[in-house]
Amino acid sequence: MNLLAALLASSIFVLSAAGQTPAQDGPTKVAASTKATTPARYVPSLSRRAQMYYQGIWGVDELRVKQAESGELIKFTWRVLDPDKAKVLNDKKLSPALIDQQAGVKLIVPTMEKVGQLRQSSTPEAGKSYWMAFSNSGRPVKRGDRVSIVIGDFKAEGLVVE
Repeated sequence: MNLLAALLASSIFVLSAAGQTPAQDGPTKVAASTKATTPARYVPSLSRRAQMYYQGIWGVDELRVKQAESGELIKFTWRVLDPDKAKVLNDKKLSPALIDQQAGVKLIVPTMEKVGQLRQSSTPEAGKSYWMAFSNSGRPVKRGDRVSIVIGDFKAEGLVVE
């Protein structure tokens, strides 16, 4: 008799557990696991060969293109390794351009009344990072787009907007 009672009790427990919907227990577990683990952030980078090219020919590395100010500006940054090779990037006589072939646009560095151009144009120093910002009015350039930066003879192609 005890065996029959135990079998009956276990079958009721199994049936009631099987009858639960995911909405009763699922979201709490999913929410808890989502909070505990954050997805790894993908940071696009240049190939090793491209990195060696920019280091050897232009004296720069860590080239990055990133949205700023809610996408109204696109910021290009780089780190100088060799100031003599990298001085073209800081030459204020040259007009930098950001080109997005997919969007069909060419962005320029805006000039503000009181500030001047939104770029650094000081003499480059080894180990320091520099930046310039391109106006992205209307936000045609989006995160994930591949763009080119052109400053005089310098051209960096295939940079991914972060």
